[in-house]
Amino acid sequence: MTKTELPRWATGFVLPILNLMSALLVAGLVIHLLGESPSESLRILIDSAILDPEGLGYTLFYASTFIFAGLAVSIAMQAGLFNIGAEGQMYVGGLGLTWVVLALDAHLPGILVIPLAMIGAAVFGALWAFIPGYLQAKRGSHVVVTTIMFNFIAASLMNFVIVKYLIPEGQQNPASRVFADSAALSLLNKVLPVFGDTPLNISFILAILALVIYGVVVWRSSWGYQLRATGLNAHAAHYAGVKISRTIIVTMLVSGALAGLGAVNSVMGSTHYLSLNFPAGAGFVGIAIALMGRQHPVGIFLSSVLFGALIQGGFDLSLEKPNIPQETFIFIQGLIILFCGAMENFYAPAILKLLNATRTNKGI
Repeated sequence: MTKTELPRWATGFVLPILNLMSALLVAGLVIHLLGESPSESLRILIDSAILDPEGLGYTLFYASTFIFAGLAVSIAMQAGLFNIGAEGQMYVGGLGLTWVVLALDAHLPGILVIPLAMIGAAVFGALWAFIPGYLQAKRGSHVVVTTIMFNFIAASLMNFVIVKYLIPEGQQNPASRVFADSAALSLLNKVLPVFGDTPLNISFILAILALVIYGVVVWRSSWGYQLRATGLNAHAAHYAGVKISRTIIVTMLVSGALAGLGAVNSVMGSTHYLSLNFPAGAGFVGIAIALMGRQHPVGIFLSSVLFGALIQGGFDLSLEKPNIPQETFIFIQGLIILFCGAMENFYAPAILKLLNATRTNKGI
């Protein structure tokens, strides 16, 4: 480590904590300006989202979707790609899942329908990410631009498909029919009744498993080495024998598949039907989670729980404190994205200066 580089513990732990605290400090100032106590508001949020078992169940339920979204963005970042299209890929993944369930839930048992539906979600999400990946690899079209465009295309496509083909006759709600009970994911409160009547389901376990697999593949496999080498220096990786175009395309396929799997939690684990705009911004939250978690499995998990807690705790807080509207927590999410994304290295020069001064005093 040189005197111009921060140690890993500083970039992986200290900077994210400082950025998060800065975002919360600004959020506290806004809450104070709204006429409420920041400390009391924080206490209510923590009580309702973490300390209350049922609230924790909802927090982990939201976190299940966010983990997949964060993984989708993170694995693309490892290859130097900024996949902003996780929202659209999750949306289309939900369509693949729904088509499988609607076609099979009346004919096959749930033990077969559920895995096939998950595969459908992953395949549709991967295919939606394939085109931006191909255009980046073969035509030089920047993946940021194409994935943003594909989010809008996905929204329009889903609106057309749901309204035109999936709404049952005579139904006003823009959604598919309700799935058969056999296609519903098992709730964890059957095993852990402490979570109460919450939609927390086995997709949370699948999300944890996905985090483990992600960590092993990225840091303990030859493909993961090629992935990270491409992200660090594509030219050097090319001269080392890495096929850059193939790596980009495969990475986007995997990223899209993970985003597509993010649809499983809400569609099969909660609503049990496909509705308009069901991702509700989860794909965009995945960007903040990947940035804040530094693309590390532990960081992704903790960041997902944080954003899940903001949603759950923010809902209860807005009920207890009418002066704090629900939209305040969208603003807080934006602050976290600002400090952990655009300003992620804001404190780096000060930390580096402090470390260098400490080394000088010790004669290192």
